[in-house]
Amino acid sequence: MPMCSIIADHKSEERYSKLSLAYSTEEERQLIEDAIATCTPMCSIQPNIYGGAVTEGKRMVTIEYHDDCDREGGNVFEAIIKKLGIAECH
Repeated sequence: MPMCSIIADHKSEERYSKLSLAYSTEEERQLIEDAIATCTPMCSIQPNIYGGAVTEGKRMVTIEYHDDCDREGGNVFEAIIKKLGIAECH
């Protein structure tokens, strides 16, 4: 997949992890939703997924894993980032 303007931000601590993906266009939103649908079945626990407005016309989709004792969410996040062609996660 070619480079895109989606901005990724990752946070984690103990059994919690979160990946936020900021986007500007409907096409980018669809790419994110497709990546989530493809990659989240890799994890045995269901993530919380929500979205909202950020700034400057950007919107965000956030994927969170709670009680992820085996840190499976990290593999999902790596797969999503790779599928979207994101070179750097903040």
